[in-house]
Amino acid sequence: MGKITEIKLVGQPIFKQIMNLVEKVDINGLIRKHESDYYYKSFKTRTHLFTMLFGILSRCDSMTEVCEGLRAMGGKLNHLGMDRAPAKSTACDGLRNRNSEFFEDLYFRLVSHYKSFLSDSRTYGLTFKEVLIIDSTTIRLFSDVLRGVGRNPKGDGKKKGGMKVHMLIDAVQSVGRFIKMTEAKVHDKNFLKSLDLISHSMIVFDKAYNYYLQFALWTQKNIYFVTRIKKNAVYTVVEVKRSHYRKKGQAKVLRDEIIELEYHPEREDGARDMKTKLKIKLRKVCYQDEKNRYFEFLTNNFDISAEDVAFLYRKRWGIEILFKKMKQNFQLHYFYGENENAIYTQVWCTLIAQLLLTVTQKIAQAKKAFSVVASLVRIHLISMLDVNELLRSTKRSFKSKSIPPGLQLSFNM
Repeated sequence: MGKITEIKLVGQPIFKQIMNLVEKVDINGLIRKHESDYYYKSFKTRTHLFTMLFGILSRCDSMTEVCEGLRAMGGKLNHLGMDRAPAKSTACDGLRNRNSEFFEDLYFRLVSHYKSFLSDSRTYGLTFKEVLIIDSTTIRLFSDVLRGVGRNPKGDGKKKGGMKVHMLIDAVQSVGRFIKMTEAKVHDKNFLKSLDLISHSMIVFDKAYNYYLQFALWTQKNIYFVTRIKKNAVYTVVEVKRSHYRKKGQAKVLRDEIIELEYHPEREDGARDMKTKLKIKLRKVCYQDEKNRYFEFLTNNFDISAEDVAFLYRKRWGIEILFKKMKQNFQLHYFYGENENAIYTQVWCTLIAQLLLTVTQKIAQAKKAFSVVASLVRIHLISMLDVNELLRSTKRSFKSKSIPPGLQLSFNM
C-alpha cells in the first residue's frame, strides 16, 4: 500500500491543538487570583472553560447539547485532562455562579500574549502613537436580565432583552483591546468616559459617539479623534481652508473648514451645567468617495491632510468586520444560561474562541476566509488531524487508497 500523504494524522484532536494555545498563559495563576475553584469539587475552572469553548466552536444551541457532545467524545476527553463529561446540572450551576471576571481576565491575557504576533506590518505614514477604533454591537436575546431591545409586545408576548458590546481595537491588530458590556439601552457615548487613552493617539468612531464635552477634554490632553458629524449639529463656520466642486466618479475632498460648536461643561457632581455654554473649535472635512458617496468628517487635528482624515475613517471598517465574524461564525442567538453572569461568561468565551481561531489561522498561514476556517474546525473538532495542514491544504480531491484487511469495517446484521 502506498504511503498516504494527503492528510497528516496526529495524536491529538483538533480541539486539543487549539486549546494548547490557551496554555501559553498562566491559567493556574488566574484561577488563584479569582479563587474560581473554591466551592467546586468536580466542575473545575479548566473543565468549565473547555466545556464552554467546545460548545461555542461546535455551535451547540444549549447546555444539553454541549454536555451530550462531550459525553460522546468518549476516550478523547483524556486529551483535555477530563475524566468524564460534566453533568448538565453541574455545568449550568457553574455557568450561573462562577464569576465571569475570570474569563474576562483570561481573554485580555491572551490578547497581551499574542499581541505582537497578530500585529500587522502596515504603516500609516502618520505620527500617532496609536490608531484605535471604537464601535459597539447589539446582541439580542429573549431575557428580562438585560433590557433595551425591541418594542413592548401586545398581549402575553415577551419583550426582547439585549446587551451591547462596546469595543476598542488597535487598527493594526483587529482584536479587542478594551471591552465593556452594558444593557442595550445604554447610550454609546457613555463608553467614552471609560477609556484611558494616551496623548498623541488617534481614535476613530462613528457619529453615535458624538459627545462635545468629551471632545473638549481630549483636545486638552492632545488626544485626537476622527468621526462623522451629525446632520442636526449646530455650528458656526470660522474659516474655509479648501473648497472644490463635486466630480462624478472621483474621490476628492470637497471642503475643509474650521467650525465652532457649543457644549455644556460638567459640574463638580458630574452633572452637566446647563446654564453655562463653552465653545470648541473643530475641523470639518467634506469628502466624496469613488462611488459618489458623501461624508462629513469631524476631527480635532488640524495638522494632518484632509485626505488622511478620510483615510483614517475608512479604517473603521476593520471593527465592523470583527463584529461580523463574531456574529456570523459563533452561536450568539441562544444562551446557555439566563442570569447576567452566565450571559457575560458566554460572550467572553466567544471572544476567546474567535481570538484562538484568528491565531490558528495566522499560524497555519491559511488563505481561506475566516468563515471557512471556523467551519472546518467545527466539522473536524474531534478529528485526529493536523489543524495547520487542514487549513493550509487547497486540494479538492483525494486519491483512493486500498484498506488493509485488518482495518476493514464489519457490520453484524
